[in-house]
Amino acid sequence: MGQPKSIGEVGVDDLVEAGLSREAAAELERTLRVSLARARRQSGLYPREVWRELTSARVLKPSHPHRVHQLVYYSVYSDWDDSARGPPLYWFPSLSQSKETNLGRLMELHGGKLLGSSYKDPITSFSLFHKFSVEHPESMFHVYWSIILNELSISFHRPPSCILYTSDKSKPSGTWLPGAVLNIAECCLLPSQRQRKGDDSIALVWRDEGNDHMSVHRMTVKELREQVMLVANALDMTFSKGDAIAIDMPMTVHAVIIYLAIILGGFIVVSIADSFAPKEIASRLHISKAKGIFTQDFIQKGGRKFPLYSRVVEANPAKAIVLPVVGDGMGVKLREKDMSWKAFLCQADHIPRRHYYPSFYQSVDSVTNIIFSSGTTGEPKAIPWTQLSPIRCAAESWAHIDVQAGDVFCWPTNLGWVMGPIVLYSCFLAGATLALYHGSPLGWDFGKFVQDAGVTILGSVPSLVKAWKSTQCMEGLDWTKIRSFGSAGETSNVDDDLWLSSKSFYSPIIECCGGTELASTYIHGNHLQPQAFGAFSNASMTTRFVILDDHGVPYPDDQPCVGEVGLFPVHMGATNRLLNADHEEVYFKGMPTYKGVHLRRHGDIIKRTVGGHYIVLGRADDTMNLGGIKTSSVEIERVCDRADESIQETAAISVAPPTGGPEQLVVLVVLKKGYEAEPNDLKMKFSKAIQGNLNPLFKVSYVKIVAEFPRTASNKLLRREVRDQTRQQLFAQSKL
Repeated sequence: MGQPKSIGEVGVDDLVEAGLSREAAAELERTLRVSLARARRQSGLYPREVWRELTSARVLKPSHPHRVHQLVYYSVYSDWDDSARGPPLYWFPSLSQSKETNLGRLMELHGGKLLGSSYKDPITSFSLFHKFSVEHPESMFHVYWSIILNELSISFHRPPSCILYTSDKSKPSGTWLPGAVLNIAECCLLPSQRQRKGDDSIALVWRDEGNDHMSVHRMTVKELREQVMLVANALDMTFSKGDAIAIDMPMTVHAVIIYLAIILGGFIVVSIADSFAPKEIASRLHISKAKGIFTQDFIQKGGRKFPLYSRVVEANPAKAIVLPVVGDGMGVKLREKDMSWKAFLCQADHIPRRHYYPSFYQSVDSVTNIIFSSGTTGEPKAIPWTQLSPIRCAAESWAHIDVQAGDVFCWPTNLGWVMGPIVLYSCFLAGATLALYHGSPLGWDFGKFVQDAGVTILGSVPSLVKAWKSTQCMEGLDWTKIRSFGSAGETSNVDDDLWLSSKSFYSPIIECCGGTELASTYIHGNHLQPQAFGAFSNASMTTRFVILDDHGVPYPDDQPCVGEVGLFPVHMGATNRLLNADHEEVYFKGMPTYKGVHLRRHGDIIKRTVGGHYIVLGRADDTMNLGGIKTSSVEIERVCDRADESIQETAAISVAPPTGGPEQLVVLVVLKKGYEAEPNDLKMKFSKAIQGNLNPLFKVSYVKIVAEFPRTASNKLLRREVRDQTRQQLFAQSKL
């Protein structure tokens, strides 16, 4: 792409070239001029205020071609210098709306008591409020978490003696809610007067793939509770209290019911992604000592059936309970020791009140779920979630994504990955409706479900957004009910986020970054601060971290910098053990002590920008040294992705020549469907873009075009595998 024009230079011909009819272009050009005149009177055409004016006036429509949105956005910020001003902003909170958010209501009620005369309003005082939360934990933890427990309608069988006990030094994250006894699944299923959640409230909406012409299915809170209790009664007929029971199936309504039933009955969920091969399934069953597994005969996606039960059988579980993907008939012959879903439920037929079940109450630190890290190399880490973990992840969604009673929340994911339980608890503990699509999220039919279900919060991973944008499969759909997007799992692409946000008149995309072992995030966007594409605006509530230089010394909190993040360990919901690894060695060994606190490792390299935004640049092992300057693969990829219109995505790696010497920059490229490009042409464009946007000393040594990149089952780029394969190929061909 060439240097964009300034917004004042954009005319009718430019808008026509971007895809509008001449009549529509003339109308938009007139509207732009009116908004620019208004912005000039108010702010003197300062770019951020111009963009604020254009979006608040809804000058750009979701129906406009993406090239029009690109033209206007990049023209507004044509002279913007990120290094001097920080990233461009695209979303700005309004004072009236801020007071209607969850955090805004909390701050209006308690901000004056905690901050005194320093408190002004939720927007002006947010940073001060957060700073108080980490610098005065003795008061803030008690106030904040007491409010959260009430807001999430957490019902204790026995209440805790306090919020946080810190005298046990064997638990760096603290002892939270000591003495509390509850059942977190029960909290999800009970009506809540505070949340206006009654038995007739809608708990779930869903649609099966291929039924796009039919109405969306709905299930009330009462119906969900009765189904969960039926399954819990059947579980008692099959397993013993405390048994670990795996779930390896898509995130369907049945999977959600099974998940809650296992926990309601005092068992432990073992989360396994439905994309795993038999070997990966077997390792997780072995590590967790699972006594059984729920699965399906097949997976149905994109109009095709893929075997699932046969993969599970190859992993040799102790017992499998198998659901049919369609109808009541089983599509496979079961092993003798396995059971059909229908036969499993029939075990509860003799129970007089089979739709009633007395909750099994346990201490707050009892394990309810074993979730595994991606396991891209070696054995995956088995991470035990206690009953604290759901409270933490639901609290994060409540505070930052602003999940409220009445919202319809959809995030295509799987119970085998951390986002599955997070979305489940975020909905049911906050009184929102969980929206599930039984099929592939890649096409128009998923987008129509989002429209028909009235989704108000839509989550995704960046690669999914990239696919929607590149295939143009969501054209013609109405996503304007969406008031907030969520994004996690990968580093976001600015232009892809521009496309996504534009589908709902530039609703905010709340970036989330954390980990399974934290049961939450450590860095987040929110609805009380201006947001920039692909960037985070603050640490999560009650969370504190520092950015470490190469010597493990923290940078000052207000200094722009790049380094590895170090977390303060007192973090509600964070793990204090692993089932198959040394927790101390994984998270604390080799980390520095700061202000008397031994910091916790997370492994991310992050950049704090001018203006205080944050950009996650990848994992610590994704950094490279070019000419003595440490930089991130992700930072280079951000620039290369926009260097030519033929590019779908890039992967940047550094390779040291076999004879020694400085690391060489190599860029691998996946092209958009139907496009062609020459590696040498791309090499020149990449070098020019990198030198102009990052560092004039950087240059690309080699470009290779590939069909696709290797990824994990959760769609994360296997950068180490890309690096190893490329190194072998280049050395064999003597390219370096």
